Amino acid sequence: MSDMLGRVAGAPITWGADASAGWGYMMDPARVMSEMREAGLSATELGPDGFLPSDPQELKDFVAGYDMSMVGGFVPAILYRDKDMDADVQYFERASDQLAEAGASNVVLGPRSHYDGYDTEIDMDDDQWAVFLRNLRRFQDITEKRGLQTALHPHWGMAISRQNQVDRLLNSCDVGMCVDAGHLFLSGVDPLQVVRDAGDRVLHVHIKDLTNEMAEKVRSGEVPFRQATIDGMFVPAGSGDVDLAGIIRHLEGRGYQGW
Repeated sequence: MSDMLGRVAGAPITWGADASAGWGYMMDPARVMSEMREAGLSATELGPDGFLPSDPQELKDFVAGYDMSMVGGFVPAILYRDKDMDADVQYFERASDQLAEAGASNVVLGPRSHYDGYDTEIDMDDDQWAVFLRNLRRFQDITEKRGLQTALHPHWGMAISRQNQVDRLLNSCDVGMCVDAGHLFLSGVDPLQVVRDAGDRVLHVHIKDLTNEMAEKVRSGEVPFRQATIDGMFVPAGSGDVDLAGIIRHLEGRGYQGW
C-alpha cells in the first residue's frame, strides 16, 4: 500500500474548481496547490481551462514551485457525431500539447453528450457507435504521437456510463480506461468489476465515494446531478458505499503503476 500512496495525486475539482457556467466561487490556485502539498500529495491533474497557467512551460514551472508534477487532465469531446468534430479535435490537440509539454502521462477523455448538463441520458445506436469508435481512434492517435496515453472516463450523463456501454466499449476497441469509482457506482456499475474486466487497460483511477441513498435520488431523477454535487453527494473516501478498499487491493495485487 505504501507504494500506491506515493501515487495519489490531487485534482483541482476536489477543491471546488469547476468551469461550468454559474458554478460560483473558486479558490485561488496558489491556495489549492499549497493545500495539496500540505496534504502530502506530489502530483496533480490540470483542472478546468484557465485555472492553472495555459502556457505549458509556465504550467510546469508553477506546479514545480510546489514540488509537484502534472499527471494528466480531463478533456471532454463529443465522439458519436462528426458535427463540430474539427473544433473538438483542435481543442484536444491543444490540450494534449499542453499536457505533454508539462510532463503529464495521460489525457483523460470525457465522452460528453451534446446535451447541456448531466441529466439527459444518451443511448447510442449502432451508427453512432461506429462514429464514436472511429473518432476515438483519431483521438488516441493524437495522444500517442505526443507520447501520452488516452484514458477514457465513463461519466454520469455522458455517452459512456451504463454497464452495457462500458462492456461494449471494452469489447470494441483497445482504449485505456480512467476508472472513476464514484461515477461508475452512480451509474449502477460495479467499479471493482470494471477494474477486473479492464485489466492492464486501467491507466488512471479517480477515487470518489458516495452513499447509495444519494445515488438513488440522482438515478431516479429526484435530484439533478449538479444539485446533488452541491449538496455534498461525494463524501470523504471510505465514508460512503463504494468498495474503494476492494478496488485498491485489486490494483495493488496486480502491480498497478498508474495514478
